[in-house]
Amino acid sequence: MFTGLVQDLGTVSAVDRAGDGTRLTIDTVLSRELREGDSVAVAGVCLTAAAVRNGSFSADVMSETLRRSSLGAIERGRRVNLELALRASDRLGGHVVQGHVDGVGTVREVSEDGFARVLAIEAAPELLRYVVEKGSVAVDGVSLTVASVDAGAFSVSLIPETLERTALGTAAPGDAVNLEADVLAKYVEKLVAR
Repeated sequence: MFTGLVQDLGTVSAVDRAGDGTRLTIDTVLSRELREGDSVAVAGVCLTAAAVRNGSFSADVMSETLRRSSLGAIERGRRVNLELALRASDRLGGHVVQGHVDGVGTVREVSEDGFARVLAIEAAPELLRYVVEKGSVAVDGVSLTVASVDAGAFSVSLIPETLERTALGTAAPGDAVNLEADVLAKYVEKLVAR
């Protein structure tokens, strides 16, 4: 489990594609805190550190994850948001983020609003049904508050801290982003449907 508070911007240093999956190697200072078998959120996707070296870690990405997330098209040199798994004693400063991506959205528009930057993100209807104004959503693993929702998209407003510390600071129209709806909304829907 994660909180959606990015701890480091890592750099993808290797992408080894094979017929049965992909192995990513990511350079990060967080490697000092990682052990093989630990969970780490990479652009909002929960992966398992398969190998840890001084200054980097590698993780295997299975076909299901490659199909469902933006990691299928990831290239060497890309900067990615990283977060280590939540410890029981940590503060829950964002919201409950599982690292289980629901789908990929597309940045439709980027606009300035005072010191903040607003991203409008297109998403599939089956994901948008869980997105509510002033609710929580994870975009590339970043816990954000939904500013508005319409029939085909939602918007989030990014403060300077988020712009500086996460890969969303360079988001541009047409960029693919991983989306995870608030897990509580999914559970409520299932319970109410019964």
